[in-house]
Amino acid sequence: MMQPIAEPFVVEVWGKLAGVVLKEGGAFRFHAVAPPFRELDGAEFAIPGLARLAAARLDPHTRSPHILAPHTLDGGRSLGSASHSASSLPL
Repeated sequence: MMQPIAEPFVVEVWGKLAGVVLKEGGAFRFHAVAPPFRELDGAEFAIPGLARLAAARLDPHTRSPHILAPHTLDGGRSLGSASHSASSLPL
């Protein structure tokens, strides 16, 4: 029997489509659709809202060198609990 396909969550940042988040097992996986957000492609999150916060950190409109430290993301790394610092940043 086939599993039902999970409904995607659309992630937008400043009105721009960043990607979609699909439930995969016990996590939500981000699938980027625009170049500024490809760094997050394949990243897993505990909840869809954390994917939006992480995408907002990558958007040039929301980046500030005084607030955000340089970062790299491993596509296989779970960002569910590691994204808590993004929740304190203005969007």
